[in-house]
Amino acid sequence: MSRTTRLVLAASLASVLMVAQGAAGGPTGSGPDQAAAGQQPARVESRLPPGKKWKLVWSDEFDGAELDRSKWDFRLHIMQTRFETWTDDAASLDGRGDLLLKVYEKDGHYFSSQLQTGSNYMDRPGGQYGKSRFTWPIAKIAAPKFMHKYGYYEIRCQLPKQPGYWAAFWLQSPCIGSTLDPRSSGVEIDIMENFTRDGVISHNIHWNGYGADLRSKGSGPVKRAGMTEGFHTFGLDWNAKEYVFYTDGEVTWRVDGPISDREQFLLVTTECNGYRQGGPSPELKKARLPDHFVVDYVRVFDEVPDEAPSPPARP
Repeated sequence: MSRTTRLVLAASLASVLMVAQGAAGGPTGSGPDQAAAGQQPARVESRLPPGKKWKLVWSDEFDGAELDRSKWDFRLHIMQTRFETWTDDAASLDGRGDLLLKVYEKDGHYFSSQLQTGSNYMDRPGGQYGKSRFTWPIAKIAAPKFMHKYGYYEIRCQLPKQPGYWAAFWLQSPCIGSTLDPRSSGVEIDIMENFTRDGVISHNIHWNGYGADLRSKGSGPVKRAGMTEGFHTFGLDWNAKEYVFYTDGEVTWRVDGPISDREQFLLVTTECNGYRQGGPSPELKKARLPDHFVVDYVRVFDEVPDEAPSPPARP
């Protein structure tokens, strides 16, 4: 298949309506034969929730040689602090259609990258208010690259191999905790978190910020056969009634809220354990690095409502 044909097919994918069949995609992502031939791998179909019609509205297939910075920024701060373990040099493309989020060691310290399509207003520190002695706690607000509300969110990825860090695919509100109404201020929605190398993942939601008002719900451990090998899909159907979480096309958790009614941004992240307490964890120091969280694609779909039947024609 020529590159022109592949691009046409990719564009067609973004414009057609996709009727969910719940079918599994192909085996794994890219392969060395395709890389040697200088070809991008064939697209793997999404495992969409059945019984609904879906339309692709945003995606990154991680084709090409460099990360698409029109879609992603790097998260470097947390709670108004520059987090020393997060860097902007540990995300790359392998040329076979995969994103590689690398964890590496340098001079006894450990680093990884977090990608986001927007930002939380409390992450970066503010500055002096005018010429006064006061500080406005919020930095200049950056324009988001992509925000969305409701729909189906899916990642296809290969979980990390080495211990000492976690990988996640999640949604965040730009103003979480700014009110005690999570419908308006948003909910952190952790579509997939993987902390250990035994194939266990979890789904979680958090709301009302991260201080005294923090509230949370979680699935508990989700363990399925074969999770430590190959590629797997993790998805979220976020609608006005509930969140439904999927692993490899099957429902693994559902929760009825609180439901965010705010546009939120996407994150694909890794984080080295121990740095929130001051330094690398003993487990991380045992890891054989570099290691990678490998991502085949990230896709966002809108549900397409059924058209109302036309009224009968008058006689």
